Amino acid sequence: MKTIGVVTSGGDAPGMNAAIRAVVRVASGHGIRVLGFRRGWGGVVANEFMELTPRSVSGIIQLGGTILHTSRCKECETAGEQEKASENLKKNGVEGLAVIGGDGSMRGARAMSKTSGIPMVGIPASIDNDVYGTDETIGFDTAVNTSVSEIDKIRDTAVSHDRIFIVEVMGRQRGFIAAMVGLAVGAEATLVPEVKYNEEVLLNLIKVNEAKGKKSAIIVAAEGVGDTRKIAEDIEKGLGLEARLSIIGYAQRGGSPTARSRFLAAEFGNRAVELLLAGNGNRVVGIQNGRITDISLEESCNNKKPMDLSILQLARVLST
Repeated sequence: MKTIGVVTSGGDAPGMNAAIRAVVRVASGHGIRVLGFRRGWGGVVANEFMELTPRSVSGIIQLGGTILHTSRCKECETAGEQEKASENLKKNGVEGLAVIGGDGSMRGARAMSKTSGIPMVGIPASIDNDVYGTDETIGFDTAVNTSVSEIDKIRDTAVSHDRIFIVEVMGRQRGFIAAMVGLAVGAEATLVPEVKYNEEVLLNLIKVNEAKGKKSAIIVAAEGVGDTRKIAEDIEKGLGLEARLSIIGYAQRGGSPTARSRFLAAEFGNRAVELLLAGNGNRVVGIQNGRITDISLEESCNNKKPMDLSILQLARVLST
């Protein structure tokens, strides 16, 4: 193997740059040339790339975002665009591709591999932590810590004014961030897409806590649970209490990656190159029970990562 490619696709996540760095430096140590395709799959289709060397990836380990930039390329799902991408990879002598991204990126890698015949290795990097086959994705720990830091500040205001705060965190389809954050900040309630929102249950919980002497509350809600502004209005109308909404938003995607996110980036990048060198393509790297592992790309794409709902129950018990 003489040349491999690397691409960052879908939503950005802190630690993507650290993963790019790991892929480049491990590959370079084996005498392999690395091409970095810009703007996700769109850059592969447009044949926009840059050669990456150990020196060109210096000083990026601590940077959020991705030096290769990224995009969500709906057009790349069509057969015609995939053929263009396939031709470009082959024209540039790419014999393997490291795909850094979330579950959508893994599905894109599977489709591209089938079209081109070029082996792909997925490196899970997503704040949503929703890639099947890994206990944790690159960037998840950073996003959680960002949210915790912000909510700790909001808690000060909530206590000072005897208010209830609905704090919306990211997670349109999955509630991994909300669940972990809710436990870490001592939230009185945590709402996730995996559990249908029940207004009556929430209002009753707040009333029970108020009877215990609690004058304020933090309710962590994943954006996928619905209209969080309406949830705040429901509390005010139903209980006559002050309720405010705070949306943390895209701050969760940015910032310098934590040591944990950098560690995963280094380990995942190293394993990805090792797999390509060994001829074991179409795999997804991950960590399970503390060990760096990998599963087939097909298995990862065909399964939905389960959420441990006991985290929500523990958070509720500890908040009483």
